[in-house]
Amino acid sequence: MSDDWKPGTKAVHAGTKRSQFGEVSEAIFLTQGFVYESAEHAEQRFIASGPDEYIYGRYGNPTVAMFEERIAALEGAEDGFATASGMAAVSGALMSMLKAGDHVVSARALFGSCLYVLEEILTRYGVEVTFVDGTDLDQWQAAIRPDTRAVFFESISNPTLQVIDIEAVSALAHAQGALVVIDNVFATPVYSRAFEQGADVVVYSATKHIDGQGRTLGGVILGSTDFIRNTVEPYMKHTGGSMSPFTAWVMLKGLETMRLRVRAQTATAQAVAQALEEHAGLNAVIYPGLAAHPQNALVQRQMGAGGTVLAVDVKGGKDAAFAFLNALKIGVISNNLGDAKTILTHPATTTHQRLPEDQKASLGIAPGLVRISIGLEEESDLVKDFLQALDAVK
Repeated sequence: MSDDWKPGTKAVHAGTKRSQFGEVSEAIFLTQGFVYESAEHAEQRFIASGPDEYIYGRYGNPTVAMFEERIAALEGAEDGFATASGMAAVSGALMSMLKAGDHVVSARALFGSCLYVLEEILTRYGVEVTFVDGTDLDQWQAAIRPDTRAVFFESISNPTLQVIDIEAVSALAHAQGALVVIDNVFATPVYSRAFEQGADVVVYSATKHIDGQGRTLGGVILGSTDFIRNTVEPYMKHTGGSMSPFTAWVMLKGLETMRLRVRAQTATAQAVAQALEEHAGLNAVIYPGLAAHPQNALVQRQMGAGGTVLAVDVKGGKDAAFAFLNALKIGVISNNLGDAKTILTHPATTTHQRLPEDQKASLGIAPGLVRISIGLEEESDLVKDFLQALDAVK
């Protein structure tokens, strides 16, 4: 790979390795194990594996390695470890680096499963977790201590789309020697500059925009070579959360078109948000690309665009939100995002349903809130569909 390749070129070519057959499309190595030339060779492989030397599918695979190298190059990371799902990436990044007695500071506005890992799992094993309002730098500064091992946040929170200042929080964390771990799904690798802005570890659910077509579960942890190979890899290969070769091949194909898909989805999301912004049937339209968004200036500086996801708060609460969802003709009701199809979900009763009502309220997850992940349909068709669905609520 040339050092001066632009992101679009890296997304197509970085990390490519060809067999003796010279295939154009990356090969899928569907194998759980590898053959050694001799017993001595096997012994040496287990002592120290060199480049392109593999032991077992849970430890590494040529197709998986291509995906890891490509996404690392695209993100600007030294290395990466591909995982079985996005949550395997989140839990693996945190569990591999933390031990009893460590302290973590996290933004409270998180995806429900991320909250579960921090509130239920880490604390069960003796990790102290302090939650803050991620948009309030004073709260970060007050919470981060000399014994803080890591800070964790979603660069854009799910589902309320709060934008966290990566540079500012990273500076506060690094001043106390803490690592910065970011779930960067909503920013996508297309708009991400997280490592440049101070992140130490970035995780993605590759299920979302990287695959982008609703086919497979996957994730990836990105960071320094030392962190990935000496902290993450030992944990992941022994606990079994690695990515399958077929999934890695799907993700490689997804990376080839991700830039085109995400930019098109973002342009449509901006247009839809603007078309719905003043609608009388909505309490609010939440989209980081709108000038009215509280962190719009930050998102323009940090990403340069608002991303592919918006949220609307339908007047009339849960019943009205359900009527809106049920009247849709194009958008589908599901709980994924970053797909070629426009997908809507009602967070209060799905992804965040386990949270107490007071916690939902404090996070801004109102009864009428609907999260909308914009797909690749025609902009005018989507706007028309949303407007007729809102009319059906009346």
